[in-house]
Amino acid sequence: MNTLMIAGKEFKSRLFLGTGKFAAAEYLRKAIIASGTELVTVALRRVNIGDGGDDILSAIDTKKVGIMLNTSGARNAQDAIKIARFGRAGGYEWIKLEIHPDPNYLLPDPIETLAAAEILVKEGFIVLPYINADPVLAKRLEDVGVHAVMPLGAPIGSNQGLKTETMLRIIIEQSNIPVIVDAGLGLPSHAAAAIELGADAVLINTAIAAAGDPENMALAFALAVKAAEIAINAVPAAPGFRASATSPMNTFDNIV
Repeated sequence: MNTLMIAGKEFKSRLFLGTGKFAAAEYLRKAIIASGTELVTVALRRVNIGDGGDDILSAIDTKKVGIMLNTSGARNAQDAIKIARFGRAGGYEWIKLEIHPDPNYLLPDPIETLAAAEILVKEGFIVLPYINADPVLAKRLEDVGVHAVMPLGAPIGSNQGLKTETMLRIIIEQSNIPVIVDAGLGLPSHAAAAIELGADAVLINTAIAAAGDPENMALAFALAVKAAEIAINAVPAAPGFRASATSPMNTFDNIV
């Protein structure tokens, strides 16, 4: 796999973490360390901008891990832009653009997301929009200059896995910017499958935060993502329709 670069920044880990739903900041701190992640998302409403002693921020070693502000809670483009601009006052330039007006399924609004992305990119933000697995929208967002796209594997927090695999394949095939599968991945095997599919990275929150042991679950996801990356770099054997013997079939032909 190619080196993962987003907005000129190199990432060695292809596993990003969300910081919601953790029972305590200490669980989050341990999960971040175990995961080896270099980027986490934080919702503005969960932090006190500029307060390094904030409970969530205290769990993040910002010398090793970058913070991407999440516009979660925005119902439209105007809300998301307001959150991003407010975050900039606290030094946050990386934005996970998330707009979902429907409280039941939290599905992203494609029209408002595109509108907000156009403005935020022009204002110099590093924009990573969370979207439905919509290949047309992904290309439109790429055209306006976003730095990566984050299509969902399944609805947020559902742990269902890659329910949108067919559309994800198209997005990955057509994209000239990183594709990060975000939302719905519930098991390490789901994350590995996303990387094997060709995704550049995955973002996990609920599956780790809601686990009985978040630290070990974070480690499991990290190992799964790394294993998938190593396997791809090793160039897997092509699948075939017919059987292929792993040992010679005529070994005993001349034995009497």
